[in-house]
Amino acid sequence: MTTSDIDGQSLGELVAAATGNVSKLVRSEIELAKIELKAEAIKAAIGSVMFIVAGLLGTMIVILWSIALAYGLVALGVWTWAAFLLVGALYLLTAAGCIWFGYRKMKKLSPPKRTIQTMQDNAKLFKRPSKS
Repeated sequence: MTTSDIDGQSLGELVAAATGNVSKLVRSEIELAKIELKAEAIKAAIGSVMFIVAGLLGTMIVILWSIALAYGLVALGVWTWAAFLLVGALYLLTAAGCIWFGYRKMKKLSPPKRTIQTMQDNAKLFKRPSKS
């Protein structure tokens, strides 16, 4: 819009034009955000799939190494059943240690005190009677 266009318009027409421009701007920004978020979501999905594949491969590696460890114990003269039992016991102890460690960490968790306090303060503000 040029200066000469503005001079001939009423205030209502100018407000309507400004509102229309703001509306177009907001729609354009939303469309841009959708496009950017879609691209980022695709990247995140590909990354997640790679983590899942790595986790599955890691699980297979642990299984194969466990079998190798058991047969290594057999090669050292341990009975086959005892070697596999020892490897299983090793995993049982590892799992128990992880449970113990996780339990201790979870026990130390506390509620978000500052957030609770600010929420209570906000609730008090809304409950105050208005001074009219």
